Amino acid sequence: MRRWNGWGDESTSMDLPQSAGTFLSQLVGQGKRLSDVSLAEVIKTVPQTRLTAQPLISIDAEQRVRHAKGQSLPDWLAMHSGEIHCFPDGVCFPENCQDVKDILRYAKAHNVELIPYGGGTSVVGHINPKVSERAVLTVNMSRMNQLLHLDEQSQIATFGAGTPGPMVEAQLLARGYTLGHFPQSFELSTIGGWVASRSSGQQSLRYGRIEQLFAGGNIETFAGSLDVPTFPASSAGPDLRELLLGSEGRFGILTQVKVRVSKVADVEKFSVIFFPNWRAASQFCQESVQQRIALSMLRVSNCVETQTQLKLAGHENSIKWLERYLSLRGCGDEKCMLTFGLTGSKQQISASKKQLNRFVKKFSGVSTGELLGKKWQANRFRSPYLREALWQQGYVVDTFETATDWGNVDNLMAKVEAAMRDGLTDEGEKVHVFTHLSHVYSQGCSLYTTYLYRNADSYQATLARWQKLKHQASEIIVNNGGTISHQHGVGKDHAPYLAVEKGELGMKVLESLATHFDADQQLNPGTLLE
Repeated sequence: MRRWNGWGDESTSMDLPQSAGTFLSQLVGQGKRLSDVSLAEVIKTVPQTRLTAQPLISIDAEQRVRHAKGQSLPDWLAMHSGEIHCFPDGVCFPENCQDVKDILRYAKAHNVELIPYGGGTSVVGHINPKVSERAVLTVNMSRMNQLLHLDEQSQIATFGAGTPGPMVEAQLLARGYTLGHFPQSFELSTIGGWVASRSSGQQSLRYGRIEQLFAGGNIETFAGSLDVPTFPASSAGPDLRELLLGSEGRFGILTQVKVRVSKVADVEKFSVIFFPNWRAASQFCQESVQQRIALSMLRVSNCVETQTQLKLAGHENSIKWLERYLSLRGCGDEKCMLTFGLTGSKQQISASKKQLNRFVKKFSGVSTGELLGKKWQANRFRSPYLREALWQQGYVVDTFETATDWGNVDNLMAKVEAAMRDGLTDEGEKVHVFTHLSHVYSQGCSLYTTYLYRNADSYQATLARWQKLKHQASEIIVNNGGTISHQHGVGKDHAPYLAVEKGELGMKVLESLATHFDADQQLNPGTLLE
């Protein structure tokens, strides 16, 4: 059963070692546990629906609660405190394109706002209803979850937009193929959501981000149906795929997604290397990708994240012996952990290893083989469960991410981390901050920052701390050469900062598109565009 107020399945958890409490207490102070409300208590606060009857629509109170919020930290605090304030008036579950057309027709006739809903994994407010004089209907796409067609000659697969990651891969694997798109939210997020938010997968070095994988598809709008055909390449004017990519439900509802798939590779391996310091580790990443070594994944943690991961891993004796070994090899307190993936044929992997070894030696890296890589692979989608474990000990954790050119990486990371670390000093509170590079490109890379602080005495004060930190980070990012989002999208949380990145003329273009497809602003208002 999926958690109503947190991430994933109730039967899955991520336990922290006993030493974690001591470690966290030393970093930011003793945690403060806040009391949680029950689902039954929240259901009692759901108001009467404003929707008129329609066969596809459910007005069940529990369904409305479960579709009221996503997975951002403010969403988490709202669901645990019961202070939700705004619920959709109903939820519908279309099963085909015609159902979606019927819902759009219903919404137009009754002046209803629509919120497209994939896996409910948004961490920037995409799916949250806003207070409105109009009724709000959430459109849950989960029943449109099948592989509809596979063109094996062109390697193009067509999926219903509501297909979640595991079902995408399972249905392709049965035919010997893979999409290779593995975002952190893979367990729950959907292929339509990946397109709508311009998602990036952990192995994008091999398979590409979703914009490289997305070949075409269908979107239903108030202005009609838009079918984007698949071409290997085209110079026939602007690429209409871009109207769907990153559209975040503002232009219409994605119903079918066509993607470029690959044959399943013969071999896949993940390994871990430690470098003596951040400069060596980041330079290794830059040169490896610019030399086009055939890696499928490259992720490097700065020294604070490396230390934190080792402390929270448990297995204290094993970690102690590992650190002794690394210290003898020149990787001491400033060491940085790098995880990489090799995917392909035996010959491809052998060639990549030879190329890689030269760079490992050049930057004094210490390989630890595949053991730690296998552990990463086994737990690669479990990190979101960490929020629950930390919550139980009185702490909240959140993340934000950006991307920038290589020459700006250290500058941007230093400014963001310093601001976050000192962001609550006026309250006498400490913030623990660390960063990793999760996706690398010849031009630059993404920066994925995690920050942790202890709860205040109330939910409201805890949220106020988040608002302060989030605003500081966002302002620094957009004013110092970073994008407001590399993989999470804009949603409602990032919308206030988008104009700095797009400029006045760029924002007018987006607003014109939204008006063209949705003249009365009934599709996900407040998302992407304020």
